Amino acid sequence: MTADDPGTTMHALGHALSITGSMAWEITWALLLGFTLSAVVQAVARKSAIIRLLGDDRPRTLALASLLGVTSSSCSYAAVALARSLFRKGANFTAAMAFEIASTNLVVELGVILALLMGWQFTAAEFAGGAVMIVALAVLFRVFLRDRLVQEARKQADRGLAGSMEGHAAMDMSVQDGRPFTRRLLSAEGYTSVAHVFVMEWAAILRDLVIGLLIAGGIAAWVPDSFWRAFFFTGHPLASKVWGPVIGPLVAMISFVCSIGNVPLAVVLWKGGISFGGVIAFIFADLLILPILNIYRKYYGWRTTAFLAVTFYAAMVVAGYLVELAFDVLGLTPDPSTARIPEQGISWNYTTFLNIVFLALAAALLIRFLRTGGRAMLAMMGGSPEPGHPGHHGAPLPGDDQQT
Repeated sequence: MTADDPGTTMHALGHALSITGSMAWEITWALLLGFTLSAVVQAVARKSAIIRLLGDDRPRTLALASLLGVTSSSCSYAAVALARSLFRKGANFTAAMAFEIASTNLVVELGVILALLMGWQFTAAEFAGGAVMIVALAVLFRVFLRDRLVQEARKQADRGLAGSMEGHAAMDMSVQDGRPFTRRLLSAEGYTSVAHVFVMEWAAILRDLVIGLLIAGGIAAWVPDSFWRAFFFTGHPLASKVWGPVIGPLVAMISFVCSIGNVPLAVVLWKGGISFGGVIAFIFADLLILPILNIYRKYYGWRTTAFLAVTFYAAMVVAGYLVELAFDVLGLTPDPSTARIPEQGISWNYTTFLNIVFLALAAALLIRFLRTGGRAMLAMMGGSPEPGHPGHHGAPLPGDDQQT
C-alpha cells in the first residue's frame, strides 16, 4: 500500500482525528472548571473599577494590573481589545500591557489545563514565568519606550479601528450593586452573570481551541519525533536549552493559534524535545501570533507594533531562560520521557465521570444564558469599540430580565 493509497490517507486522517478527540475529551472537565471559576470572579469584578487603578507604571500598579488581568478574559483577542480600551480611557500604556499579559497567561483555566495535560510543574512555571515576563517588559518599556511613541499610539488608538472581539471585550457582565461578594454571587442576578460570562468566554475561545486541537492532532500523528529531536537539538542539552526559548515563540507566531488553543500543541512540542523553557516561551507567544500583530497595527500603528513585537519577544525569551534555570536548580524540571499524548479515547474512568458532572453544569449555565438575552450578546460579540455603535456594550444588555 503506497503513501498515495486512499486507504493510507484515510487511516492517517483517522489517526489524527482520534488523537484530537482523545485530547479534547481529556481536557473537557478541566476547561469547564476553569471557565466556571473565571466566570464567578468576573461576575463580581467590575471593569469600570479597573481603569482608575492603572494610571501609572509603578511596581504596585503593575502588580495590581496583573491581579486584575487574572480575573479577566482568557481570550487573547478580547484581552488585546480590552487593553486598548483601558489605554484609551486613561490607563498607563505599560499597565495596560501588563493587564493584557496576565489576562491571557495567568488565568485559572490555563493553569488547570496545563496541570492536566503536562503536569503541575508547567502550571507553576507558567505563573512564575508570567510574573517574570511582566517585570522584564516593564524594565524594557522604562528603558526604551518614549513619550512620543506613546502619544503616537494613543492617537492611533483613539481612531477606534475595530480589531476582533471588540463587543466581547467591552461587555461588563458583572452584578452592578453594592452587596457583599457572597450575596451578589448567590443571587439570581449573580447566577445570570456567571452564565453570561461563562458562555461568552467559551464562544470567544472555541474557534482557537478547536484549531489548536486539530493542529496538535495532525502534528502528533504525522510528524515523526525524529524531526523534532533534530529541530530542537535534543542530543545536545546545552544547545537545546539555549535554542528552546528562542524558537518557541517563533513557532507559536506562525501557528495562528492563541490563548488556551496552543496548549495541545505545546504538549506535542514537549514530547518532541523542546526544552522546558522553550515550552513556557511558546505558550506566552499567544500575544504575538500574526493575526494579533495585525490587530496591534490597527490599534497602535506600525511603529508601536514593531516595538511591542520586539519587547514582548525579548521578555518571553528572558522568562523562558529564567524559568528553565530556576527549575533546574530546584530540581523541578519534569522528565520529557514521561510526556504523553492522550490517545485512549473514551473509557469509564474519573475523566468521564468529571466530564459528565461539568457538562451538566455547563448545560445549566447555557440554558440560563439563552433565557436571559444571551442570543443578542452572541450576535454582537464582534461589535464596535465606539460608544453609540450598535455593537458597543458598556453594561449588561438592556432587556435582560435577570430571571429566576
